[in-house]
Amino acid sequence: MLDLGLSVLFSSLIFVVFKLFDTYKVETLYAIIINYVVASTVGMILYEKNIVLLEIPTKPWFLGTLVLGILFILVFNLMAATSQKSGVSVASVATKMSLVIPVIFGMLVYDEKLGALKSIGIFLALAAVYFASVKERNILIKKNVLILPVLVFIGSGIIDTSIKYLEETLVPKEEFPLFSAVVFGSAAITGIIFIGIKSFRTRSTPSITTALGGIGLGILNYFSIYYLLRALQHENLNSASVFTINNVAIVMFSTLLGVILFKERISIKNWMGITLAVISIFLVAFF
Repeated sequence: MLDLGLSVLFSSLIFVVFKLFDTYKVETLYAIIINYVVASTVGMILYEKNIVLLEIPTKPWFLGTLVLGILFILVFNLMAATSQKSGVSVASVATKMSLVIPVIFGMLVYDEKLGALKSIGIFLALAAVYFASVKERNILIKKNVLILPVLVFIGSGIIDTSIKYLEETLVPKEEFPLFSAVVFGSAAITGIIFIGIKSFRTRSTPSITTALGGIGLGILNYFSIYYLLRALQHENLNSASVFTINNVAIVMFSTLLGVILFKERISIKNWMGITLAVISIFLVAFF
């Protein structure tokens, strides 16, 4: 449970850093790419064995990391587009409700049994994510932009499911740091290629503030994934439990951080979501 708690902590702090990006005028896209470079470097440093670069492409999980790296960049850009066109609340709900996909995958592929109380807990988790994320009284989504939140939902779910599958079948526990490093490295290369193409139109250089923001984000990002992988190895928690507790706890904790650090207003619906989150975590974790 300590690994899962640390994953929730680092993941929640990522939202705090994103909030600070807006305050200090950090160029988000550049910071994201720097973050992936830093996260990959941290993973390489923490890997205890000698790293032979030519051996990495021979690892059974290597192709999976390339796909994940591309997905990380694509889903981030989809989230940004969804936030701009449909609102932050819609993007948040689409991202966190994606926990349904790895849960269903675990049931179908690994024959994981949930039980009545755990099933109720997961249902309450979906409701909790919705109520905790809603910031406006009414969220109206036009038909022509509905495709964006749907793609965010699917993309986020595929990322979580892919991480679970690779961890379960191809990645030895001692290679978690290296695996995480290569995933982030793949995302960094994808981002650099994107920036390279974009720079033909407009050239710009990231500021020191942007670089520092990217470094801080990279450290948090790496450990959020690293401890999630460790949590998935827990003998008493199946993947449905891990992803449910992780996603719901992140919504709950990041909401509370918003109140404490940024004096954000929490509506009755938000408090209802936090309450449901506590109940759902209790049901999933202890039953």
